[in-house]
Amino acid sequence: MENFTFNKLNSDSEIPYHLLLLADETQEAINQYIFSSEIYLLHDGIENIAVMALYKKTHTELEIKNIAVIESYRNKGIGTILIDKAKEIAKENHYKTLTVGTSDTGFQQIRFYEKNGFIKSGILKDFFIENYPAPIYENGLQMIDMVLLSHHLAK
Repeated sequence: MENFTFNKLNSDSEIPYHLLLLADETQEAINQYIFSSEIYLLHDGIENIAVMALYKKTHTELEIKNIAVIESYRNKGIGTILIDKAKEIAKENHYKTLTVGTSDTGFQQIRFYEKNGFIKSGILKDFFIENYPAPIYENGLQMIDMVLLSHHLAK
């Protein structure tokens, strides 16, 4: 992992909204999950380059609520490093499944998760219409449904 350090934030640490907003549209949306999530940062020795928020959905399921990498580090394997860390954390804490949700218009994100061992496991119809005050567009299309993906952890 080169010279990267991976650390869990303390509960009294400042929430890195500037990073979280790279993957979520509004601070209000982030606030719906962030206070009950564990936040992890990846640091390159100079700055925080990525963030991941993990949420205990059930005693067997851990959910990735947010995962984001700064622009200058994208397409360099950092997202896979974070996914691998999430899998490691999930296994260490005896979760059976790691899940994530992304927009139905997030074609690159869906491919990324599938490449990292996730399979499509469901759809939350009208999620982005019902949970955001204004329409959101990605890849020239309005975000409507959330695609759910799951990775079942080996024992």
